[in-house]
Amino acid sequence: MTFKPGEQKAIVSNRHSRIPTNLRLLQIIELLGNRGRAMTATEIARETGLPKPTVHRLCKTLELEGYVDRARIGSGIIPARRLRTLSSELLFGSWDQIARHQVLVGVAASVKETVNFAVPEESGMRYVDRVETDWPFRIQLPVGSNVPFHCSASAKAYMASLPLPERQLFVRSLELPQLAQNTITDPEELLEDLLKVQKRGYAIDNEEFLDGLNAVAVPIKDFDGRYIASLAFHGPKQRISVVDAVSKVDVLIEGARALRDVILQRNS
Repeated sequence: MTFKPGEQKAIVSNRHSRIPTNLRLLQIIELLGNRGRAMTATEIARETGLPKPTVHRLCKTLELEGYVDRARIGSGIIPARRLRTLSSELLFGSWDQIARHQVLVGVAASVKETVNFAVPEESGMRYVDRVETDWPFRIQLPVGSNVPFHCSASAKAYMASLPLPERQLFVRSLELPQLAQNTITDPEELLEDLLKVQKRGYAIDNEEFLDGLNAVAVPIKDFDGRYIASLAFHGPKQRISVVDAVSKVDVLIEGARALRDVILQRNS
């Protein structure tokens, strides 16, 4: 089929004009999620095929409603708290809660310590689910509580998954109070630690959050390698040393794969 000059462009334009506004918004949201970085209106328009003025208008609407925000560096937009909360609710508030919890039960049975499932929020890592150890001597951090980014294994597993420029910006924006004897309070030292986490695939909390508490965590990632959540276990140092915790990392890794399959509703 051949087109007269300008006819093909008009057909493409008409096709996009028939897409309802709500679906255009979803296209933008989906693209931001897939790219995992700040994007400008020009980039979004190019990749979605939507008119640039339309993209500007829709992005402004999303920003006013709290779904996206301006990136700290550059002129792009990034998902904001409301959109991140929505994605968490969709992933973690559905039928898979029971199956997810059973995976945690299995991991806890293997490591013999308290197992945590945590996701990042603005105020730190939030415990979405957990299975407590049967030991009478244990450190309790209830579901719904938050732990700081700079001194917990779950948070370090998350931060290490960020691209290096975003990771550096994130760490340097944090307050780093001394909470325990081994808390890392220097941004450059924390960045060095996160580089080690990225290389070895797991994070350690060696009495950095609470004196006497050791923990290890791994990231749960989707099939494209993007971070979803953190899986961790912790226990008192009197019962589990850092070496002991690291020796059980393989159990966490297998648990993270099982959780990925449950969350994304795909068979192994």
